[in-house]
Amino acid sequence: MRPNGRHTVGASQLSALRVWAVGLLLLSAVAISPTTAKAAPSQAAVATTHVYLLRGVLNIFSLGLDTIGARLQAQGIPVTVANFVSWSSLADEAAAAYKAGRLKTIILVGHSSGATALPDMIAKLNQLGVPVKLAIGLDSVFKTKLSSGAERYINIYIGDGPGEPVRAAAGFRGKLDNVDVRGTGVGHISIDKNEAIQRRVIAEIDAAIMRSRAPAAPVAEPGAPRQARSAAAAAPARN
Repeated sequence: MRPNGRHTVGASQLSALRVWAVGLLLLSAVAISPTTAKAAPSQAAVATTHVYLLRGVLNIFSLGLDTIGARLQAQGIPVTVANFVSWSSLADEAAAAYKAGRLKTIILVGHSSGATALPDMIAKLNQLGVPVKLAIGLDSVFKTKLSSGAERYINIYIGDGPGEPVRAAAGFRGKLDNVDVRGTGVGHISIDKNEAIQRRVIAEIDAAIMRSRAPAAPVAEPGAPRQARSAAAAAPARN
């Protein structure tokens, strides 16, 4: 009889059981964690999506949009990065691709004057009979009214800086969210380069693509009278 030996073996077995139990709990926690099974847009949805990113003045203060564009391209999402002054020709390009069946989901992102130009681009696309799934403005610099429909419009601005909330004009159809990020340490020049903001933008784009099979918001008929222009067309450019 070796009581001490039996006790030693029992302790070892108990220790092993504890290790096994802890390991099982950890594996269970990983299995149910929502972050481990993150959904991604399907390749079919990605292939018929295009994201247009509008820089502000001079093409030197909105380079965070280039980073966002590169991250989206790494996911296989087609992007165009351009200065805000190109919004009208980009709208024509997007409308042609949509009507040809090459595009189903159009997403717009702008910073500074690029954000201010978004309502004008949305209005022109709607006038051409083309829906906008999502638009995200980063610190729009003029008082801006959204008179035409984007299914969802997110305006991320710095309330104690040059940025302005976007107002919904009469007849606006869609969902408008104004997100004030004052006190977070971001500034007008850095908001597009901030890691947390970039992650938010990309997550919203991914979510919009995931929703792309849902019916788009109604848009104006081609040739319908255009609503009042936003302040982007009336005010001088400013970054």
